[in-house]
Amino acid sequence: MLQVSRKFEYGLHAVAYLASRGVDRVVTVKEMAEEIGFSPEFLAKAMQSLTRAGIASSVQGVKGGYQLARKAESITVADIGTAIEGAPHLVRCVVKADNCEIYSSCPHRGYMTSLQNRIQGLLASTTVQALLDTET
Repeated sequence: MLQVSRKFEYGLHAVAYLASRGVDRVVTVKEMAEEIGFSPEFLAKAMQSLTRAGIASSVQGVKGGYQLARKAESITVADIGTAIEGAPHLVRCVVKADNCEIYSSCPHRGYMTSLQNRIQGLLASTTVQALLDTET
């Protein structure tokens, strides 16, 4: 039914990993991949998206890698999802009415819009720090 993408999953784990190491600590993709157990190549792509969104920052040089660009309590799961996947949508019509051939007569559009708003609300109200706090 509903499933988040692998790239989103990688991004969420990476941000939580960086947050658990501290804001100023620089970590390589290789170190994160080994510690988490993910593919370094795929993790690197997620990190590029997170860097473009201002969630992580890239540090160049011999001791380079990635670190959080913001504090964990200011990064939400929705921020990560948007950085990785773009604007969330459960069904085509929520993005654009023209995407659905039965938009005007659909009896489920209201429910699906409400469901998407509730999911988005949950993601937007959950910070990375809250995720870390529930792990302990």
